[in-house]
Amino acid sequence: MDAQLIAFTGVAAGMVALPGADFTVVVRNALASRTAGLASAFGVAGGLLVHTALAVAGLAAVLVTMPVLFRTVQLLGGVYVLYLGLSALYAIRRRPAQDGGDGTPPAAPSRAPGRAPGSEPGSEPGQHALGEVGRALRQGFLTNALNPKAPVLFLSLLPQFVPDGHPPLPRTLLLAALVVVLALIWFPAVALLVDRLGRWLRRPRTARAIEGGSGVALTGLGLALVTGPLLR
Repeated sequence: MDAQLIAFTGVAAGMVALPGADFTVVVRNALASRTAGLASAFGVAGGLLVHTALAVAGLAAVLVTMPVLFRTVQLLGGVYVLYLGLSALYAIRRRPAQDGGDGTPPAAPSRAPGRAPGSEPGSEPGQHALGEVGRALRQGFLTNALNPKAPVLFLSLLPQFVPDGHPPLPRTLLLAALVVVLALIWFPAVALLVDRLGRWLRRPRTARAIEGGSGVALTGLGLALVTGPLLR
């Protein structure tokens, strides 16, 4: 492994691990369930795959040469992140405010005798789980894919690590694939860690605090993305 590739790995790892909207969405969904957390993590990696493909193809340059298109995409991304933030804040109202007497979440309401989970009238086994996975996957993908700064960053960063005299396309493909691999390691690891600490993190008071913090963070990011292009 050459020195430039090692240097890029460090830079890319820092970029992927930097807390932001992606990180917040993965943590929030992992609090709901391990499956949802992993789904959103893979969704984020899918969004990165789109950005790296655009950078490799050179299509991201369009966002630089056409400011109106860049601001439109930025506005759409801001609106979506803002929606996620407001949804998180609204979800606090549906959470129980206090723990049980022993510090554990209150017991779930009992089901009718002889009725298995997922067999409520009008529902099919696994239908709710599939819907949760699809929703989490979509949230992770859109949160990353609608970030217009990502392809511009990749477009400006990847060429810096292509050695002189080397064909740019194979090298750029390698660097782009490395970013996606790092995301596939980092975000699922975050989801699994949150799930591992789930007993404590899912306590009503803790969950409300995390939900509120993620809601404030996403709302702030969304407002910054929305107001940015409008103030220019």
